[in-house]
Amino acid sequence: MSFSIALGFEDGVTRFVEARPGETVADAAYRQGINIPLDCRDGACGACKSLCEAGSYDPGFYIDDALTEAEAANGYCLTCQMRPKSDLVLRIAATSELCKTQAAAMSAEVVSVDRLSASAIGLTIRIDPAARPIFLPGQYVNIQAPGTAVARAYSFSSPPGAELATFLIRNVPGGLMSGYLTERAKPGDRLTVRGPLGGFYLRDLKRPVVMLAGGTGLAPFLSMLGSIAQRGGGPPIHLIYGVTADHDLVEVETLNEYSERIPSLSFATCVADPASDHPRKGYVTHHLTAEHLNGGDADVYLCGPPPMVEAVRGFFQAEKITPTNFHYEKFAPSEGSLR
Repeated sequence: MSFSIALGFEDGVTRFVEARPGETVADAAYRQGINIPLDCRDGACGACKSLCEAGSYDPGFYIDDALTEAEAANGYCLTCQMRPKSDLVLRIAATSELCKTQAAAMSAEVVSVDRLSASAIGLTIRIDPAARPIFLPGQYVNIQAPGTAVARAYSFSSPPGAELATFLIRNVPGGLMSGYLTERAKPGDRLTVRGPLGGFYLRDLKRPVVMLAGGTGLAPFLSMLGSIAQRGGGPPIHLIYGVTADHDLVEVETLNEYSERIPSLSFATCVADPASDHPRKGYVTHHLTAEHLNGGDADVYLCGPPPMVEAVRGFFQAEKITPTNFHYEKFAPSEGSLR
C-alpha cells in the first residue's frame, strides 16, 4: 500500500509525493524529482531532519548525534530513515528552490461567480483533472487574473478531493481580481492556478479546537470543516465567525449544514457594528469563553486581518492563557496578499 506524503517547505510551497511500501521518504521524494537535503543516508548526519506533524512511521536507524531522543519525542525525524505507515505531513527545513522544486502550475475553468454580499464573492472553478491539486485543508493557491501577470492568493473553501474548487473572496473596490470577478468573469474563462501554499492548515485532532474567523477569513475553516465532516469524529470544535456589518455574514447556511454533520461542532456569529440587530455584537474575543479554551489545553486556529490577529494575541496575554497550539494567518486585501 502506498502513502501520500505532504512536504511543506520553508517558503510556503507544499508538494505531495507517493511513497511505495517500505520506501523511505527521502527515496520517494528523490524518485519524484524533489531533492530533500541530505548527506550520509545512514542516519548519522542529521542533514535531512524534519518535523512530522501528522501520521505514523517507522523511524528507522539513527544515532543520537543525528537525532536526539528528545527531538524524536517531539516529532522530529530523519527522512533518509523513516518509512511511512500512513499518510504523512512533514515540515522540511529548506526552501522549495533548494530542493529543486516549486509550486505546481495548473489550468482551471471558471464554473460560476456568485455575489454572496456587497463584500464577498464566491468563486467556483474546475481544475483540469490531470493536474487537480492535493492540498491540506486550510491552504491557499495563487490565482492569476486573466490578461495580467498579477496573481492573488485565496484559500480553498472546498475540502480536499472535491470535484470543484471553491473560494470565498473579499470584494475590494478597485481591486484587480475583484474588478475581474464582478465585471468581466464568465463561465468558461481560463485561469492559471499555482499551489498549494501556506502553513495554515488543519493538524491532527488531538484536543479541543477553537476556530476564529474574521470576514472572508472563514474560507479556510470551511475547507477544514469539510475535511472533518468527510472523516467524522473528533474532539469538541467551536468556531466563532466575526464580521463588521450584518451584510458581511455569508455561508451561515453552510456552517449549519456542517454542524449537523459534525456532532462535536458548535459555532457562533458576531457583528462588530454597534447598530446591528444581530444577537451577538462585538468582536470574536467578546464571545470566547474559558470553557472553549479548556484551560489552555486547546488548539486555536485564527484567520483574519492583522488587527484581529493582534487583538486575539493581546487577549491571550491579558487572560494569561497559552493555548497548546496557536496557528494563525493574516491577510491584508489592500496589499493584494490574501483574499
